[in-house]
Amino acid sequence: MKFKLFNSQTLYFFIFLALVAVFFSPLFSTEGQDLKTSQLQYKRVRQAYQNQKDFLSAICKQHQIELQELEILIRAFKAEARLEVWGKNKKEATFRLLKSYEICASSGTLGAKRKEGDRQVPEGFYHINHFNADSFYHLSMGINYPNAADRFHADKKRPGGAIYVHGSCVTIGCIPLTDEKIEEVYLLALEARNNGQKHVPVYIFPFEMSNQNLEKYSKIYSSQQDFWKNLKVGYDYFELHKKLPIFSVAEGLYIFNLKP
Repeated sequence: MKFKLFNSQTLYFFIFLALVAVFFSPLFSTEGQDLKTSQLQYKRVRQAYQNQKDFLSAICKQHQIELQELEILIRAFKAEARLEVWGKNKKEATFRLLKSYEICASSGTLGAKRKEGDRQVPEGFYHINHFNADSFYHLSMGINYPNAADRFHADKKRPGGAIYVHGSCVTIGCIPLTDEKIEEVYLLALEARNNGQKHVPVYIFPFEMSNQNLEKYSKIYSSQQDFWKNLKVGYDYFELHKKLPIFSVAEGLYIFNLKP
């Protein structure tokens, strides 16, 4: 018995697919492209570079940083409604504050995010895992919530997600800046990531974690006290050394390596 593998229509279809692959794959493939090159395919990113050209050169010159050597850290404080960008050259050990921004809207209260729909902004030690150049909120950068610590404590079925630092002053659990400000932060993070900084850290704290603030807010949010004490260890390390704390996670707690 003979089997007919292809009829004429099927054969023509596969020939068509082969032609598409040969002639059009360069249009869709980003293999070999760096992140910045792929991001520059978006009009908003190209426009942001045009808008912020002077800003990028000025802030690097002010802080004696080469743009091609830039590494950054982002910190956010919920109570103070402030986002900070810290930076350094790759070969330098310590960070310095580059610029502070006002967080222009908020949702939820102080305390960690634990469930989808709770409107809470997460608290903890994260990194950027997504650059969205086609966001509903101008430009946006996703963070890796829920991380290992969050997954231990949060609702197992619906912990929530899609947490971004973004433009436009609206939010349900995210960190919004104005469109102009998100362009600055987005491009600094994009340059750092493109320079080889695999994980651009985003540390989100409930407040500036002085002993006085911890005591003050723990009286109001007593259920958060132990969690905040754990966050404070990493906060204090950076405040003292201006270096990224090295940590792992065990049973929902951040375990820090406190060597200088």
